[in-house]
Amino acid sequence: METALTRLVGMRYPIVQTGMGWVAGPRLVSAAANAGALGILASATMTADGLRAAVREVRSRTDAPFGVNLRADAGDAAERVRILVEEGVRVASFALAPSRELIARLKDAGVVVIPSVGARRHAEKVAAWGADAVLVQGGEGGGHTGEVATTVLLPQVVDAVDVPVVAAGGFRDGRGLVAALSFGAAGMAMGTRFLLTSDSTVPDRVKARYLAAGVGDVTVTRAVDGMPHRMLRTDLVAALERAGRAGALLRAVRHAAGFRRLSGLSWPRMVRDGLAMRHGRELSWSQVLLAANTPMLLRASMVEGRTDVGVMASGQVAGVIDDLPSCAELVERIMAEARAVLARLEALEASGGGPAG
Repeated sequence: METALTRLVGMRYPIVQTGMGWVAGPRLVSAAANAGALGILASATMTADGLRAAVREVRSRTDAPFGVNLRADAGDAAERVRILVEEGVRVASFALAPSRELIARLKDAGVVVIPSVGARRHAEKVAAWGADAVLVQGGEGGGHTGEVATTVLLPQVVDAVDVPVVAAGGFRDGRGLVAALSFGAAGMAMGTRFLLTSDSTVPDRVKARYLAAGVGDVTVTRAVDGMPHRMLRTDLVAALERAGRAGALLRAVRHAAGFRRLSGLSWPRMVRDGLAMRHGRELSWSQVLLAANTPMLLRASMVEGRTDVGVMASGQVAGVIDDLPSCAELVERIMAEARAVLARLEALEASGGGPAG
């Protein structure tokens, strides 16, 4: 299936596996790429050397194009961009809008730039700065998210920009792909659905928690880092929401110290990154620390399997997922479903009937 996105990037199908921290590592990214989708490697939780090693591992596992997700506000963003260019990575994606200069540097090196946005004005800004495409996540999506549903946000963005748009938030199957295309998108992106595959390295007991969840078990909270964060509701989330300012600060400092040991970042660098995240937002200093170190809470669940002390970012779609296919099986199934839907619509049109005909 060819769209503006597949032509731009060079993958077989208009499906993107998003860059999820501690989840989208070399195994999942290469499996998604080999299945014909665009796999995105999550790099925010990696050191610069770790990023280079991960890129080379993906390259050793697949000849297909793949991407890397970067934090545009990180103190070492320029160094990480240099690694992408040197290693020949096809796509750079961003959770926050990259600067005009960063976009230009990547484009000059032949790297496709696809920022993620949650509002029309953000899409217009990065498109004007030269982004090659935008990924639009509606409020149904997991992790940091907005309030506007995909079905409302997506057509707004499609009408506002002249670059390919990738739809995210609430997608899991071929029906969703056809729906995204009908809104004018050039493809769809999925996080939770790829997390719940056999190629994902998330511990089985954590996957079981996701599979057991209903739609009502997925909540949005500001208690983790001061920003709207969609995740599974757990006892820890409830405790964070009940915690006072002193408890939140102690927890934040502890997580900051832990992340410093893992990442190799200095305290001054972590403070600078925290200040960058605070810019333009009404965050307390404890929230700044948590915002910079939320990866520790995710790591506890996604790597260590400790759902009692970690959080589980999740799209609402987790409530309707009940299996763990491989990436190859998932992508093949999605494309078969999409073709069946398109064939059914063509048959309805040919017969002169409508959806209820």
